[in-house]
Amino acid sequence: MSRIGNKPIKLPAGVTSTVDTKEGVITVKGPKGELSQPFNNEFDISEENGELVLKRPTEQKRHKAEHGLYRSLINNMVEGVTDGYKKELELVGVGYKATSQGGVLELSLGYSHNIFFALPAEVKAVAETQKGKNPIITLESIDKQLIGQVAAKLRSLRKVEPYKGKGVRFVGEQIRRKAGKQAAK
Repeated sequence: MSRIGNKPIKLPAGVTSTVDTKEGVITVKGPKGELSQPFNNEFDISEENGELVLKRPTEQKRHKAEHGLYRSLINNMVEGVTDGYKKELELVGVGYKATSQGGVLELSLGYSHNIFFALPAEVKAVAETQKGKNPIITLESIDKQLIGQVAAKLRSLRKVEPYKGKGVRFVGEQIRRKAGKQAAK
């Protein structure tokens, strides 16, 4: 039994949804923008009393799995168009820098060259550097899946190494540190 799928999704004021059952696409519009998500058109998505309710067609295992999945995806869309999502990345390392110009991030991560990272149009980035602190890149978007993918790609450009802790990490992320070589006694 999908407990998540059975939970209704509350639509805040200013958020509207349209369901195209023929094409199998749901569109959510809100103050921050508009998002669309394809879904299995066997599912029944209806709006009742300002809430979206999903009903699965059968009790098959795949329908049960998709029930919770679609409910979570639609809830993330509603949350995205009302509040948006934000991720912060921290550059830890001597000489690591980041600058944001238009839709391009210029990163200096200890390689022999700078890395120019083109951001999708839906993602906005702000790079800030304060004296005595590590540079921080703030990503903002209405699409949770896209912002997570961009953040993961940025993180993969210089993974955090366990000895000194240098690399690109999420703000507040705990890194498991290893002890280095011990001097001979």
